[in-house]
Amino acid sequence: MSELSQAVSLHPYFKVQPGKLDAFKETMKEFVARTSTEDTCYYYDFSVCDDVVFCREAYAGATGVLRHLENVGSCIEEALTISELIRLEIHGPAAEIDQLREPLADLNPDFFVHLTGVPK
Repeated sequence: MSELSQAVSLHPYFKVQPGKLDAFKETMKEFVARTSTEDTCYYYDFSVCDDVVFCREAYAGATGVLRHLENVGSCIEEALTISELIRLEIHGPAAEIDQLREPLADLNPDFFVHLTGVPK
Protein backbone atom coordinates (compact mmCIF):
# COMPACT_ATOMS: atom_id res chain seq x y z
CA MET A 1 0.00 0.00 0.00
CA SER A 2 1.36 3.42 -0.92
CA GLU A 3 2.11 6.19 1.54
CA LEU A 4 -0.66 8.25 -0.06
CA SER A 5 -3.19 5.50 0.73
CA GLN A 6 -2.58 6.33 4.39
CA ALA A 7 -3.04 10.06 3.86
CA VAL A 8 -5.78 12.03 5.57
CA SER A 9 -7.39 14.74 3.49
CA LEU A 10 -9.37 17.73 4.71
CA HIS A 11 -12.10 19.38 2.68
CA PRO A 12 -13.28 22.63 4.32
CA TYR A 13 -15.80 24.88 2.56
CA PHE A 14 -16.04 28.53 3.63
CA LYS A 15 -18.91 30.82 2.63
CA VAL A 16 -17.44 34.29 2.48
CA GLN A 17 -19.45 37.31 3.58
CA PRO A 18 -20.56 39.72 0.82
CA GLY A 19 -17.76 42.06 -0.20
CA LYS A 20 -15.11 40.15 1.78
CA LEU A 21 -13.65 37.84 -0.88
CA ASP A 22 -10.59 40.02 -1.47
CA ALA A 23 -9.88 40.01 2.27
CA PHE A 24 -10.28 36.23 2.33
CA LYS A 25 -7.80 35.95 -0.56
CA GLU A 26 -5.26 37.86 1.55
CA THR A 27 -5.81 35.36 4.37
CA MET A 28 -5.21 32.54 1.88
CA LYS A 29 -1.68 33.87 1.36
CA GLU A 30 -0.92 33.45 5.07
CA PHE A 31 -2.47 29.97 5.12
CA VAL A 32 -0.22 28.96 2.21
CA ALA A 33 2.89 30.55 3.70
CA ARG A 34 2.46 28.71 6.99
CA THR A 35 1.49 25.40 5.40
CA SER A 36 4.51 25.51 3.08
CA THR A 37 6.71 24.92 6.15
CA GLU A 38 5.00 21.61 7.03
CA ASP A 39 6.87 18.45 6.04
CA THR A 40 3.75 16.26 6.53
CA CYS A 41 1.68 18.15 3.91
CA TYR A 42 1.21 16.34 0.56
CA TYR A 43 -0.77 19.11 -1.15
CA TYR A 44 -2.56 22.32 -0.21
CA ASP A 45 -4.50 24.64 -2.48
CA PHE A 46 -7.59 26.80 -2.67
CA SER A 47 -10.32 27.10 -5.27
CA VAL A 48 -13.27 29.48 -5.43
CA CYS A 49 -16.83 29.24 -6.75
CA ASP A 50 -18.68 32.54 -6.36
CA ASP A 51 -18.62 33.24 -2.59
CA VAL A 52 -17.56 29.72 -1.54
CA VAL A 53 -13.88 28.96 -0.95
CA PHE A 54 -12.67 25.37 -0.87
CA CYS A 55 -9.32 24.21 0.47
CA ARG A 56 -8.00 20.91 -0.93
CA GLU A 57 -5.36 19.50 1.40
CA ALA A 58 -3.83 16.20 2.54
CA TYR A 59 -1.39 15.14 5.23
CA ALA A 60 0.65 12.19 6.43
CA GLY A 61 -1.87 10.74 8.87
CA ALA A 62 -3.80 12.19 11.78
CA THR A 63 -0.64 13.60 13.34
CA GLY A 64 -0.01 15.68 10.23
CA VAL A 65 -3.56 17.03 10.32
CA LEU A 66 -3.34 18.02 13.98
CA ARG A 67 0.04 19.71 13.49
CA HIS A 68 -1.35 21.63 10.53
CA LEU A 69 -4.42 22.84 12.42
CA GLU A 70 -2.20 24.05 15.24
CA ASN A 71 0.09 25.82 12.75
CA VAL A 72 -2.76 27.68 11.00
CA GLY A 73 -5.04 28.17 14.01
CA SER A 74 -4.83 31.96 13.95
CA CYS A 75 -5.47 31.96 10.18
CA ILE A 76 -8.63 29.93 10.72
CA GLU A 77 -9.75 32.38 13.39
CA GLU A 78 -9.14 35.29 11.02
CA ALA A 79 -10.94 33.56 8.15
CA LEU A 80 -13.97 32.91 10.35
CA THR A 81 -14.36 36.64 11.04
CA ILE A 82 -15.30 37.11 7.37
CA SER A 83 -16.72 33.70 6.49
CA GLU A 84 -18.60 30.70 7.82
CA LEU A 85 -17.34 27.12 7.75
CA ILE A 86 -20.33 25.56 5.98
CA ARG A 87 -18.95 22.04 5.54
CA LEU A 88 -15.92 20.06 6.65
CA GLU A 89 -15.11 16.59 5.36
CA ILE A 90 -12.23 14.47 6.59
CA HIS A 91 -11.22 11.45 4.50
CA GLY A 92 -8.75 8.70 5.41
CA PRO A 93 -8.07 5.24 6.79
CA ALA A 94 -10.17 4.18 9.79
CA ALA A 95 -7.19 4.08 12.17
CA GLU A 96 -6.26 7.68 11.29
CA ILE A 97 -9.87 8.94 11.32
CA ASP A 98 -10.41 7.45 14.78
CA GLN A 99 -7.53 9.58 16.12
CA LEU A 100 -9.29 12.74 14.88
CA ARG A 101 -12.86 12.18 16.03
CA GLU A 102 -12.41 13.56 19.55
CA PRO A 103 -9.97 16.44 18.91
CA LEU A 104 -12.02 17.74 15.95
CA ALA A 105 -15.51 17.09 17.34
CA ASP A 106 -16.16 20.82 17.88
CA LEU A 107 -15.81 21.40 14.13
CA ASN A 108 -18.63 18.90 13.46
CA PRO A 109 -16.92 17.26 10.47
CA ASP A 110 -18.25 14.47 8.27
CA PHE A 111 -15.76 11.60 8.53
CA PHE A 112 -15.29 9.45 5.42
CA VAL A 113 -13.45 6.16 6.00
CA HIS A 114 -11.34 4.83 3.13
CA LEU A 115 -12.51 1.43 1.88
CA THR A 116 -10.71 0.69 -1.38
CA GLY A 117 -8.83 2.23 -4.27
CA VAL A 118 -6.22 1.68 -6.95
CA PRO A 119 -3.01 0.21 -5.46
CA LYS A 120 0.21 2.03 -6.33
